[in-house]
Amino acid sequence: MNPASAPYPRLVADIGGTNARFALVQAPGAAPTQLRSLRCAEHAGPEAALRAWLEDTRTRLPDYAAFGIATPIDGDAVAMTNHPWRFSIGALRAALGLHRLTVVNDFTALALALPALGDDDLVRVGGGEARAAAARALIGAGTGLGVSGLLPVPGGWVPLQGEGGHVTLPATNAREAAVVAWLGARHGHVSAERVLSGPGLVALHEALLALDGVPHVERKPVDITEHALAGDCRHCVEALELFCALLGTVAGDLALTLGARGGLYVGGGIVPRLGAFFLRSAFRERFLAKGRFRPWLEQIPTWVIIAPHAALTGASAALDRAIEVGFTALAEPATP
Repeated sequence: MNPASAPYPRLVADIGGTNARFALVQAPGAAPTQLRSLRCAEHAGPEAALRAWLEDTRTRLPDYAAFGIATPIDGDAVAMTNHPWRFSIGALRAALGLHRLTVVNDFTALALALPALGDDDLVRVGGGEARAAAARALIGAGTGLGVSGLLPVPGGWVPLQGEGGHVTLPATNAREAAVVAWLGARHGHVSAERVLSGPGLVALHEALLALDGVPHVERKPVDITEHALAGDCRHCVEALELFCALLGTVAGDLALTLGARGGLYVGGGIVPRLGAFFLRSAFRERFLAKGRFRPWLEQIPTWVIIAPHAALTGASAALDRAIEVGFTALAEPATP
């Protein structure tokens, strides 16, 4: 066994800006059990949410835990990007009585799950053939925009721990340029996350209404998606079409940057729910539309991740890394 590995069972969590999911992993390769999803807004912090999970499942807390969370992890202090939770990893470990708590970015955790995904966990979008020992890219939209990937090293992979969702959003035609300009007048920097996220769908819809001189209509992300899939609101349809196209543009940039000949994976909470709409969208075409490098990108496969527990599996994998990722808090050894 890897000397950095932790024993089983393990507590795992996938904490986003909206929901926190907790579960147990009982053995290597086992699917998570005792899975519950809790709304972050209903709990004061991760400890309160976890104790609610314990009460609901009547589970005995294991000694080892790994959390994926939607924010950069630069040390012990955690401040979520799209939610007000603030906490110390060390203090949380001590409060729960854990021997070890490892916390990583949620998309770093999801990236760690990529090698374990099978054909039933993925939906292919377009052609291309993956190279087994090449870099893999990962992008996904939910409450925010997550970006990560895997780089090959002798004996395995190293996950990226970056914040690629906050790169500047590119525009490739006049309509997109007008949208970016409208958003820039209100927000200053227009990041990819500004439109490629749940709140981003709302921002796209608002921008399109304003540009067309149509009175503002209050809609939530789920409303925009539902109306777009039903085809009964032209601005909702255009907002979702723009979302898919711009995601393709940003994903293509990511694949070029990483040299992702091992494939580009799309995760997050939004795209897997779009079904045939996404498959028909401009995503793949925009992924390829990089001028002279189109033939190079045509060789890269793109997939949508539909595995429901991949991020939790990846969080568990963070406990087996010989090279530490994220931040780990350990109990002090007992004094003789």
